[in-house]
Amino acid sequence: MSKSTAMYPEGVALVVGGSGGVGQTICRQLAENNVKVVLTYNKNSARAEALAAEIDSAGGQADIAQLSMDDLDSMKAMVDDLVKRYGRLHSVFIATGFDIPQIHVRDVTPEQWRTVLRADAEGVFNVVYATLPHLREGGGGSYVHISSAALQRFAELDIMSVAPKAAIEELMKGIAKEEGKYGIRANSIAIGVIETGIFLRLKDEGVFDEEWQTKVRAMLPLNRFGQPEEVAHMAVFLGSNRAAYTTGQLIPVDGGFGV
Repeated sequence: MSKSTAMYPEGVALVVGGSGGVGQTICRQLAENNVKVVLTYNKNSARAEALAAEIDSAGGQADIAQLSMDDLDSMKAMVDDLVKRYGRLHSVFIATGFDIPQIHVRDVTPEQWRTVLRADAEGVFNVVYATLPHLREGGGGSYVHISSAALQRFAELDIMSVAPKAAIEELMKGIAKEEGKYGIRANSIAIGVIETGIFLRLKDEGVFDEEWQTKVRAMLPLNRFGQPEEVAHMAVFLGSNRAAYTTGQLIPVDGGFGV
């Protein structure tokens, strides 16, 4: 693929949470578009290594990096290193997922609130803090954050998921507003129920039982749950130069949940 028709510039994309359900699919689709990828994992190094090997064997290029969202020093060192190795960081995809309780607002404790806000909202801020200078130095770039459809239509018991996402969404808007003059874009994808990752595990554990699934499907015009590939298609598009005039947006991939 020539530079004139490439979706992405030379350099590397960082996929934070790339070993997770949606993150893995984003990595695969980036590689299919000749984008070099560094994907992060928290604890499951075996899954990250297997994905990188899969991408490499298919003709792509992927490296892995361990990342703790609350360890800013190691995060900055990791980002600095990947820029030295690849020459430029042009895209940052944030697809982290957290196993948090389904709980009413009245039952949330101050400790739970602090823990989730720090893990999610502060963690994403740390990613931005470590990467934004490199995007500016490289002549621009893109953030794509995987967010929640409940930002547009609140889902009961989902406060612990949606509250930090609201803070992150304002951070993305701030980046879009202030950094656009430097060629930096920032968008989010509001996803609904996607059949991968934590959802599948909680489904197997009976948290999302048949009654819950039937109730949620009835709220969706498409009457089905989403697939990770459908999220990844949007993410890869938003990160690419084909979406060069799109920034500061929260774009639903939710089966019509917000309608």
